[in-house]
Amino acid sequence: MNYELFIARRIIFGSADQNRISRPIVRLAILSIALGLAVMIVAVMVVTGFRNEIEKKVTGFSAHLRINNFDNNNSYEETPIDRNQPFYSLIRNNPDIEHIQVYATKAGIIKTNTEIEGILLKGVGNDFDWRFFNDKMVAGKPLVIRDSVHSKEVLISKNTASLLHLKVGDPVVVYFIQQPPRVRKFMISGIYQTGLEEFDNLYMLCDIGQVQQLNDWKPDQVAGFEVLLRDFKKLDEVSPVIYEQVGFKFNTETIKELYPQIFNWLELQNINVYIIISLMVLVAGINMISTLLIIILENVSMIGILKSLGAADLSIRKVFLYMAAFLIGFGLLAGNVIAVTLCGLQYYYGLVTLPQESYYVSVVPVNFSLPYLLALNAGTILACMIMLIIPSMVVSKISPVKAIRFD
Repeated sequence: MNYELFIARRIIFGSADQNRISRPIVRLAILSIALGLAVMIVAVMVVTGFRNEIEKKVTGFSAHLRINNFDNNNSYEETPIDRNQPFYSLIRNNPDIEHIQVYATKAGIIKTNTEIEGILLKGVGNDFDWRFFNDKMVAGKPLVIRDSVHSKEVLISKNTASLLHLKVGDPVVVYFIQQPPRVRKFMISGIYQTGLEEFDNLYMLCDIGQVQQLNDWKPDQVAGFEVLLRDFKKLDEVSPVIYEQVGFKFNTETIKELYPQIFNWLELQNINVYIIISLMVLVAGINMISTLLIIILENVSMIGILKSLGAADLSIRKVFLYMAAFLIGFGLLAGNVIAVTLCGLQYYYGLVTLPQESYYVSVVPVNFSLPYLLALNAGTILACMIMLIIPSMVVSKISPVKAIRFD
């Protein structure tokens, strides 16, 4: 029989008149663990939710990797490359690659009767993956691209539509500053909104054939290729492989290199989470240390009796570590219930909102991840139990004779 566990259970689940002083302290320790774990879980689920949502939005516009010429500059006037490249089949056959598509861009100016706005026309082909935009349409429909006829329909953002007072079905005139200057009249097929202001304020999507004509390119010339991965976490691993397959003639840029400011901001959020987790574990550990010391002092007489009966210091320490484990378990259970309830309410009802222009999302996102949940629980248990080993050693300093007479 495990008598250490038996004694620990008797002390923890004893009658209400036992451990009169420690009862409120024990409840406070359980509450601190519960709240600390709840804060950690909510912080991790929210930050990983932010990361997932923003990564999806950024890659929805620019994919995970972009392949183009080395001599491209910051004027959006790109040097064309042939779309029939030998590396195309190599990339498509890579098991880590989900999709590859062509693109081309062209800077222009939209002018209405009362307003004027600069835009970046992004041409896409019939191989474009529309899954991202299907969920971001607020009016109209995505483009239908055919090889036989170049469509004059375009997608504009809600920001641009509101600024220029445009709606689905309206014509829009775009001016292109080049030699000679050119003008194109398009028809608005749909209006999208992603929440990424730097994209929504800039991009207008069209048939890639329109950009090819404006640049006097051949039908098989494009600005480059966009590559979508199956798993964003493998970006740093797959990028060098793609670079080797593409060869030295072309440049390969990751989404992190194209938009470092966004991903640096996400890294700062991760640092905040690490700080929160460290502080919550430290507070919970200190509370448990104080609670364990109080319980030990309240049971000095019992310790003396056990020692006089021949119990080893290690066995008596196990009694109090078992008690601490019970208290930590109660706190973890309560903390998980609190955190999962709060995150569930936010996930299904979106109770907490945010200014989308500052945070890229209108509702605080939540990412339910079982591995993170298990890791936080296991880490909290491990950290608290390690911190409790030292105060439990107080047992070895207690003299049996003095302990029995202790009042």
